[in-house]
Amino acid sequence: MLRPAILALGLAVLAAGTARAQEGDAAAGEKVFKKCKVCHATDTSTNKVGPHLGDVIGRKAGSVEDYKYSAAMKDSGLTWDDATLDKYLADPRGVVKGTKMVFAGLKKEEDRANVIAYLESLKK
Repeated sequence: MLRPAILALGLAVLAAGTARAQEGDAAAGEKVFKKCKVCHATDTSTNKVGPHLGDVIGRKAGSVEDYKYSAAMKDSGLTWDDATLDKYLADPRGVVKGTKMVFAGLKKEEDRANVIAYLESLKK
């Protein structure tokens, strides 16, 4: 009879640890974002090779007005939230086949969580 209680406690501890890992550190994310700055600005009035990422959280993919997106990105139906960004940053071409983004992705979960925290810190 004790086993279900131990299992439930173990799952609760695991879930709490995962939630903390996904919170991210914005300061650390700003450092990781240096890889992204080559193509993306955080200033909402500046596009580079890629669209600006200021206020990206909650934005519909392919919706920055003065940026020419691939048809795949415009038609993706994505909205940039934490979960979608995490998947996309891990494997951009796997999530949006036909994207113009050539970056291979951030393989470390911690790096993705930190970049997402940094992007969230830019929200106005």
